[in-house]
Amino acid sequence: MTAQEITQTVLVTGASSGIGQGIATAFGRKKANVVVNYYSDEEGANHTLDMIREAGGHGFVCKADVSKEDDVISMFAQTINEFGSLDVLINNAGIQKDSSFSSMTIEQWNKVISTNLTGHFLCAREAIKHFEATQRSKREGNAAGNIIFISSVHDIIPWAGHANYASSKGGILMLMKSLALEVAPKKIRVNSISPGAIATDINDEVWKDEEKKKELLKLIPYRRIGQPDDIGKVAIWLASAESDYITGTTIYVDGGMTLYPGFLENG
Repeated sequence: MTAQEITQTVLVTGASSGIGQGIATAFGRKKANVVVNYYSDEEGANHTLDMIREAGGHGFVCKADVSKEDDVISMFAQTINEFGSLDVLINNAGIQKDSSFSSMTIEQWNKVISTNLTGHFLCAREAIKHFEATQRSKREGNAAGNIIFISSVHDIIPWAGHANYASSKGGILMLMKSLALEVAPKKIRVNSISPGAIATDINDEVWKDEEKKKELLKLIPYRRIGQPDDIGKVAIWLASAESDYITGTTIYVDGGMTLYPGFLENG
């Protein structure tokens, strides 16, 4: 199996825009079956599905709040009913509710943790249940299942004013590693992709403003802002048999943001 021959059915949470949309369409270009999960942006989800189909893939749109257990269980049931199985879970759905720490409300804290961390737990749990139940081939080079968490460079970089978000991403890091260790003997692979600054709607007020963009680029040694497709390409490879010996690992796709860019000229 090559990187061109990816697994058949992929569930992407939070796929109505941004990084999730970029990943979903990347799998569409590989002719995969893609489940496009969304919570509120139905129009965006349908646009993602259109791009998947135009690229030669197949799929359907599924509304679900990943922080709600019943929604997640229903989403997985719909996936199995439609395609018969699941090969790859892309745990992508995430939100920000920014605030200084002393002003942060319990609602802001709980909403971010519920979506970004609990949601990833619930989806990963249902995927593991399916992978264990199907007992598919465990031949060398052929994983029984694949989970990819989409995290952030803020799983290791502190972020003032975003304590809830950074805490959720740090939690994903240890959730991913603990899960990878537990299910590796079952030939189930679990990894993370941690993006840096990616041009999406959530931060368009920065990358669309020339002055703010100039300041942001100071944090990126590679001197460009990433695109959703930069993440999609890595997800394709990480879901393929070419990366079969990789589990419990985070790939930072950040143009060097985690390399302490402040030391670029002042080390």
